[in-house]
Amino acid sequence: MPNLATWMRQKDEKWFQPFLAKQPDIRVFDARKADVSLDQMDGLLFTGGSDISPEFLRQEVADPSVLSKDMDPQRDRWEFQAVQQALSRGLPILAICKGLQLFNVALGGTLKLDIKGHNLPEQKHSDVQALRSASHASHRFPKVNSAHHQAIDRLGDDLDVEAWAVHDGIIEQVRLRKYPFGLAVQYHPERSGAYESLFDDFFTRVESSKH
Repeated sequence: MPNLATWMRQKDEKWFQPFLAKQPDIRVFDARKADVSLDQMDGLLFTGGSDISPEFLRQEVADPSVLSKDMDPQRDRWEFQAVQQALSRGLPILAICKGLQLFNVALGGTLKLDIKGHNLPEQKHSDVQALRSASHASHRFPKVNSAHHQAIDRLGDDLDVEAWAVHDGIIEQVRLRKYPFGLAVQYHPERSGAYESLFDDFFTRVESSKH
């Protein structure tokens, strides 16, 4: 049975449960609740969360007041270690919201630390953010439910952009080039059944990585 590692906030569990319930053959290990042996994992899921702690960023933070007050260095440390180990083994990786930002930083990129117009209430659960997708994009959605105040600035090494916000070009979806499955999205596919194909793709890769 394949094993999936994550670090998930309690308040996010209700969003992911419907998708995970459809995968009874995948065991989920949450590092927030207990130690997770990464060498026994077959896939890695990065979920939303607070801003990355400054000590893990690859840039100067000129104004610390723009960062969220509930940063979690313990989680950041585990996630940066987890992504490096997963990459070294070629494990499937799906990164969501903060996960995209962490994935980008882990690959040498930087972030826009505070952007306007991407954290409006109506964008949190409703698919109102129009996207422009690259022709090679693996998953293409005309509108998404993207709510965040940070975003990719300098793109990490070997990442290809697959989608941008129409109104200002903020990066919303990237994929790791020449890698079995490394997909990161700024939006929240766990909040709508419209993104089931994205999860199906990821879970299929996790299952196949076990064999």
